[in-house]
Amino acid sequence: MNHVLCGLAANTALPSELVDRLIAVADADIAWHLADRADLSRAQALALTSRVEESAAWLAYAGRLTPADIDPSEQPDAALSLLAKDVGCPEWARLLATDPVPERRKKLAACPGLPPDVVRTLSTDPAVRVVAELASATTPAVTAELAAHPHVEVRRAVASNEATPPAVLAALLTGEGLPPAQWCLVCERHRTTAVDQRQHPLPDHVPLPDARCDGAHESAVHDIRQMTLSNPATPADAVTRFADHPSALLRWALATRTDLSSRVYERLAVDPDPCVRADLAQNPALEDDLIRLLADDHEHGVRRDLAHHPRVPLDVLVRLAAGNTRLGPTVLPRIAAASTAEVEELAQSRDPAARKLVAQRRDLPARIRQALAADPDAKVVKAIAPHPGLSEAQLRAMVDRHGVRVVAKVAANPDASPTLLEDLTRYQPPVRKALREIARHPRATVAALRTCLTDPQARPLAAGHPALPPHDIVELIADTDWQVVEAATSNSSLPLAVMSDLIAQRCSQ
Repeated sequence: MNHVLCGLAANTALPSELVDRLIAVADADIAWHLADRADLSRAQALALTSRVEESAAWLAYAGRLTPADIDPSEQPDAALSLLAKDVGCPEWARLLATDPVPERRKKLAACPGLPPDVVRTLSTDPAVRVVAELASATTPAVTAELAAHPHVEVRRAVASNEATPPAVLAALLTGEGLPPAQWCLVCERHRTTAVDQRQHPLPDHVPLPDARCDGAHESAVHDIRQMTLSNPATPADAVTRFADHPSALLRWALATRTDLSSRVYERLAVDPDPCVRADLAQNPALEDDLIRLLADDHEHGVRRDLAHHPRVPLDVLVRLAAGNTRLGPTVLPRIAAASTAEVEELAQSRDPAARKLVAQRRDLPARIRQALAADPDAKVVKAIAPHPGLSEAQLRAMVDRHGVRVVAKVAANPDASPTLLEDLTRYQPPVRKALREIARHPRATVAALRTCLTDPQARPLAAGHPALPPHDIVELIADTDWQVVEAATSNSSLPLAVMSDLIAQRCSQ
């Protein structure tokens, strides 16, 4: 890969005439970057497709090419890109439905708005992967027919389709009313010859190493049930009995459903598998009593997921945050939805965990923001430090009081001054995470960026910063790290003459 040319292809300051020169020498890697340019003209897009065939599909999907620009017989992948966006001609679909490449027919099967005759053709395709792809996204009438398909993988896809009629989904759970399946991946791999597999490619889904088939397709039937139980269109009364099933995977599939009885949720809340309880913990259908029960769960993952429940009581959330549950630097849904009175209450709480939770918000009233900026607890200050609207004096006071614990977050504040950012690069001991924040900060100065270049992780970010002087950028083009090279050559401050020379040098090699 030519990282210099790839970087130039992504450079927003590259003039149109140099884009033309890159198109003339583009390979697939350069074309991928060129296809993403917002200023690429239609003429350039057509020239790029002539140079690099696969770029037609990328450009078509990005909306740079229209049906008038595509010949489906010569550019089938580009035609598929337009059909995937429900743009294109019905005749294209008819042509591609018999394409000799199964992967293209599979992509076609996933396209919306296919003509009925094309759907019929794909529903009887010799490649199971094509029929399964169709079954996963087609209409209720077609799924009802494909539910009786002889291959279990097609039935599995029908079970995952939310458009499948509820009665059909209920039948897939029990098998009642459907003819016995003839094939699954396990038995098919053992019974088909290599020639058969080339002629009738198997689905993409690969069975687990311990998958079994003793003639009744046991593992495949289990997969169908798992998909059906996860499908919200499956009737609730058909899935209830699986709450006590020996398979944890089937019980797990129930945990996210919002239409079950309180008795089923009570059973799942004490399930022996922590994955079941963790998924249940975020279920919006849970009542307060079960939320409080799960708050005392011994598994960290359950408590962490419960903290993301949209209706978790604030006292429970504060208790989770105050304990050893790691919640991460994010605004939790319940905090984002907190009322003005609740925000006030949390900000004035004696518990620093409560103050930290509300400090994660970035829309706090000025009075609350100011109070939290002066909080005695470092974790609270670390959470509020990136909040816009803080003065330089407040940001410096945070660093003075709490030191290395808050430096990176202060550096991430959008209102941090150029002088403050420079001072933070000189902080002792150095804070590498702060250098990465400064390297991407729009107010970073030349001096600050040069310090950032000394850190391996901040170096690529600094190399692409437009405030870096042209001389520094040019030097970085010879860097041993390809990420730095691409960042430097994609820097909009790279001189035009250097861009032109680089293209001329690489094109002549």
